[in-house]
Amino acid sequence: MHTERRSRLPGARVWSHPAGAAHEGLVLPDGCLDLLWRTGAGGGELLVAGPDTTAHAVSTPAGTAWTGLRLPPGAAPALLGVPASALRDARVPLADLWPAARVRVLGERVAAAADTGRALEAVLAERAAGPGAAADPLPRRAAALLARGHPVADVADRLGVGVRRLHRLSLAAFGYGPKVLARVLRLQAALRAARTGLPAAEVAALAGYADQQHLAREVRALTGTTLTRLLRG
Repeated sequence: MHTERRSRLPGARVWSHPAGAAHEGLVLPDGCLDLLWRTGAGGGELLVAGPDTTAHAVSTPAGTAWTGLRLPPGAAPALLGVPASALRDARVPLADLWPAARVRVLGERVAAAADTGRALEAVLAERAAGPGAAADPLPRRAAALLARGHPVADVADRLGVGVRRLHRLSLAAFGYGPKVLARVLRLQAALRAARTGLPAAEVAALAGYADQQHLAREVRALTGTTLTRLLRG
């Protein structure tokens, strides 16, 4: 059974999915990056899942278990040492980003840990305590404003930066520009509202869509399916 909890890292979540039968699913775009620990027949591996622009289809073989540390939008680049745009729509081994010898030691620690989620938290907590790991506060503020429905030009004005600089900051912090991030955050807001049982028309109004048809188009564009099917899944 999939489980999730709040992380001790600000804004992050720890989740796990135990080994079982083979299954398929969709990972929906949310502006986040995940540090992953995957175990299966070939052993364990540390991976990084970048920010998705559309739903990512996942096919998990039987006997594969997952644990993830999901970092909030804008938090990962300072911790991982690479811009989020380099990881957009990608799943890559952590050894592609950090020295292989270091990742091997970290993998051994995670594999031996009694609580895999806490081991993943420790990996990035140590990184956060190091020099140069402090995140730029502007992207986090930008994400908060975009999530509240502020237009991109207004966000740039409130942050005291130009629209072009905001775009560059967004690419590095989130993996895509502020307009795409706003669409992704609005989709997540709509899904949260829909899961409470609200009718689609009310969901659309609450999340900031022009109407129900606008909501339907955006859900289809970002996930490849319908709101009804997402809720059933």
